[in-house]
Amino acid sequence: MTAPIFRFKGRAIPFRPGESVAAALDAAGVTSLGHDALGQANRYFCGIGACQNCVALIDGVVRETCLTPATPGMIVVPMEDAGG
Repeated sequence: MTAPIFRFKGRAIPFRPGESVAAALDAAGVTSLGHDALGQANRYFCGIGACQNCVALIDGVVRETCLTPATPGMIVVPMEDAGG
């Protein structure tokens, strides 16, 4: 059986059912979610949504990746690549 996937910057990221987007990215070796407007790295940090350092555009909506369950086919885009 093949693991479900979502896309991050065009890359297929496999995940386990119930896993957050941030946990799946971390398991896939993704350590940076891009950079904020000041050039600071966005990354998975607190894991509970308090720091909002892991925000990304998920299926067109700004969300914390640590609180968002991964779902098959979702598209995750770093904020620096979101346009705006």
